[in-house]
Amino acid sequence: MTDLRQQLAEHLRFYGELGVSGVRRLSKSAAGSGGEHRPSGIGSRSSETVPVFSNPAEALKAVQTEIGPDCSRCKLHTLGRKQVVFGVGDPNADLMFVGEAPGADEDIQGIPFVGRAGQLLTKMIEAINLKREQVYIANVIKCRPPGNRNPEPDEIEQCEPFLFRQIEAVRPKVIVALGSFAAKTLLRSDDSISRLRGRIYDFHGAKLIPTFHPSFLLRSPDRKRDAWEDLKKARALLTAGPKDTAAGDKS
Repeated sequence: MTDLRQQLAEHLRFYGELGVSGVRRLSKSAAGSGGEHRPSGIGSRSSETVPVFSNPAEALKAVQTEIGPDCSRCKLHTLGRKQVVFGVGDPNADLMFVGEAPGADEDIQGIPFVGRAGQLLTKMIEAINLKREQVYIANVIKCRPPGNRNPEPDEIEQCEPFLFRQIEAVRPKVIVALGSFAAKTLLRSDDSISRLRGRIYDFHGAKLIPTFHPSFLLRSPDRKRDAWEDLKKARALLTAGPKDTAAGDKS
């Protein structure tokens, strides 16, 4: 039960930062067997109780259900979005990619990163000897901003709790933040992506690596080498042992 208590304590600390308190239930399999479980909770800023689920897929499904297919929490639902774009990939993934917001292709298909930038992201994933279906991919914003404009602060505020719940459900070893908005949201920083990238950050039990967004790389192919260096850091962390991972904290 020691591991369970430690996981629950980490879980509560994570959601304490979001203004969430309490636990509504423990899954029978986790509480009864003392085995590993992956908790998830309500990612709002109000004081609410936090459910704990038996596996990541169940937790992610609960988040998706919470958002709903016709989310109206911010103004984007009135500005031409076709559907909510939740996330895709392996719920048990060790590597998670976080982008900015859906584009036109994503808005049509309901899947993140399926346009030109998505095709490049798939190649980036394959370059570190993984397949797209082996990672988990999500965006800070779940609906397309009109004209692919930048997300606005009120939109981020409404949507980011759901991203945090996705991260808590998957509990990846490594998170790659794609572009300025993803990196700034996760790191609570106002620095540019050029200043943030090149380092490894601790993020609630995971290692976080900011890098350039694939759409930026399509416009500035000369920065692909920098992105490759970032991806090599991610690959090294995924294959590192405990001592090697601890050493990565100094990067």
